[in-house]
Amino acid sequence: MLNVGGRLTRIIIRSFATKSDEIGNLVKKNKVVVFMKGIPEEPRCGFSNAVVQIFRMHGVPYDAHDVLQDEELRQGIKEYSKWPTIPQVFINGDFVGGCDILLEMHRNGELVEELKKVGIKSALLDKENTSQSESTKSKE
Repeated sequence: MLNVGGRLTRIIIRSFATKSDEIGNLVKKNKVVVFMKGIPEEPRCGFSNAVVQIFRMHGVPYDAHDVLQDEELRQGIKEYSKWPTIPQVFINGDFVGGCDILLEMHRNGELVEELKKVGIKSALLDKENTSQSESTKSKE
């Protein structure tokens, strides 16, 4: 009986280690990775939708993973990041946070800076530069 239990324990641990390794590979695969409910074209919760909208405003390419399609991924990402909620955002392999943190970073300009560090220029900078040059022209 102990052998069976020991064997089951090893299988569960091996399964978790495999999922954790898989998640580790996913978060490092691209500069920006989002674990969300739904897909960018059809988010399935308001928080995931907010993250999609923020990245859309910034013109940021990212990998999205729908945790509703894979319960192991849904639980595994929470254990991997030690963060209890979805969506979860990773930049350059580092966990940034969820919707509230990303929204705050967007509001205070920190997101633009973090994106710059990984070689991504926010589209909002282009809009800002265009607005400034237009206001300069109108003053002339």
